[in-house]
Amino acid sequence: MRILVDADACPVKEIIVRLAKQRQIPVTMLIDTSHQLNDGYSTVITVDKQADSVDFALMGLLNQEDIVVTQDFGLAAMVLGKGARAVNQNGLVYTDSNIDKLLMERHIGAKVRRGGKTKGPAKRTKEDNERFETAYENLLENDEERR
Repeated sequence: MRILVDADACPVKEIIVRLAKQRQIPVTMLIDTSHQLNDGYSTVITVDKQADSVDFALMGLLNQEDIVVTQDFGLAAMVLGKGARAVNQNGLVYTDSNIDKLLMERHIGAKVRRGGKTKGPAKRTKEDNERFETAYENLLENDEERR
C-alpha cells in the first residue's frame, strides 16, 4: 500500500506525511511544474502543466491497495473504479454510494460558475484538518486490519 496525493493544492500534506511516516507507509506526491515540494519523506513526481496531467500520472501509478488524497471528484471516481480508496482534504471518504451525487454537484456547480460571479471556497479551518486527520487515520487503520 502507498499513499498517492494529488498535491498541487493539497492543504493537508503535513498530516498525510506525519501519519504515513508513523506507519512506514510510502507517500508519493504528484505536482505539476508550477509547484515545488520537498518534505524529506515523500517521493515527489513532477509532471507537465497540461490539464489533468497529475490525474493521468496518478492513475498510471495506482494499485488497488493504495489510498489517494484528492479534492477532484473526477479523479476520485476513477480511483474507485480501480478498486482503490480515496479521501478529500476535508475528510470526505469517497465511496460508490456518494460519488455519483458528488459528480452531479460538480456538474451543476460548473454550470453556475459559467453563468456569472460566484463566491470562492470558504476559508480552511482547524476543524477541516481534524476531520481529514480522523478520516485518513481510519483508512490507514482499516488497511492495517485487512492485512
